[in-house]
Amino acid sequence: MAKLSFRDLDDSEIHDKRVLIRVDFNVPLSNDAVPRILDDTRIRETIPTLEYVLRRKAKVILCSHLGRPKGKIVPALSLRPVVDRLRELLDHLLGPQENVGFSPDCVGEIAIELVSQLGSGQTLLLENLRFHPEEEANDPRFAQQLAALCDVYINDAFGSAHRAHASTEGVTHFVSKSAAGLLLESELNHLGKALNVPDKPFVAILGGAKVSDKIGVIESLIEKADALLIGGGMAYTFLRAQGHSTGKSLVEEDKIGVARAALEQAKAKGIRFLMPVDHMLADSFDADAQPEPFEGNGPFPEGKMALDIGPKTIELFANEITSARTVLWNGPMGVFEFPEFSRGTNAIAKAVADNAEATTIVGGGDSVAAIQQSGFANHITHISTGGGASLEFMEGKILPGVEALTEKS
Repeated sequence: MAKLSFRDLDDSEIHDKRVLIRVDFNVPLSNDAVPRILDDTRIRETIPTLEYVLRRKAKVILCSHLGRPKGKIVPALSLRPVVDRLRELLDHLLGPQENVGFSPDCVGEIAIELVSQLGSGQTLLLENLRFHPEEEANDPRFAQQLAALCDVYINDAFGSAHRAHASTEGVTHFVSKSAAGLLLESELNHLGKALNVPDKPFVAILGGAKVSDKIGVIESLIEKADALLIGGGMAYTFLRAQGHSTGKSLVEEDKIGVARAALEQAKAKGIRFLMPVDHMLADSFDADAQPEPFEGNGPFPEGKMALDIGPKTIELFANEITSARTVLWNGPMGVFEFPEFSRGTNAIAKAVADNAEATTIVGGGDSVAAIQQSGFANHITHISTGGGASLEFMEGKILPGVEALTEKS
């Protein structure tokens, strides 16, 4: 399990200090001539940390990656569009922040000069870290250049904490003080409690396309959960492992043995391992395909594929969710991007949101998008900002960006 003994903001001396904050501003942008931010969730989620340090008159330097420029300057992946939105959000909380600035590079003379001009309570956003190949290579010299910009380093990018990059791990070796931001701390506390000391019954819902993406999580949760509810494309590899014929449904042939072993492990542990008992089938993977209800687990009609769970499965899963006191959900129940095959995912979102007695945690990009689209996000205890990071944390892996933070004395 990732280390949870780290220095937090209350332990850090930040008044009038240069504070470098690793944030996750990897937001989707439009393809317009002047790119627009399509979803500002990741910016909004880090505002509590920014408000905290700015009210203490820190000189704030923000660094982030955006997309995958592969170590080259890609104008379409510039962080410049983030500045205006960031200014709007900070203006709303703190009054006019016209001095939110932007540095066209994250290291070098221009970055040094702009940081030196920062006044207390002002903010500077650095250009995309991944315009430099040294970032993902965790190059010590690059990390040292980032560290030279600050007195205190704060990691508030949970979505990047599973990467040992220069801005998440390397930089901590060259600063005297490093700390967790409020977002990172919240993520680790919510996920840590759910995995280590959950209120019982503990129900985990796993969906998405592939078993290979989540087999480590499944094996970990079998040791912790009271029930596992499996939906999405990954369910059909498990059904094949049980000997069912699933037509053209997505199946990872090389993971059938792994799925069979997980089923046996769950049975030995006495864990309820629930899978779809009815399905919405289609002729093809197409948004215009018409859903065809099918009860039971096969054999599916020739040429048909399952794209969503059916009403009996929704009822089965919802009954488990209703009785839970901790619910962890990662991955949609079907191809929720297609309106005709989004009913299962939306119904599970409602069931999770309706359980007001439970601690509910939603993680992973697709399930977060689904809960946002369903309109139930405000009824969820915690929505994680990290896809890969939350999965690795649930597997029990050490997150380099957390491990590197200064331990509490």
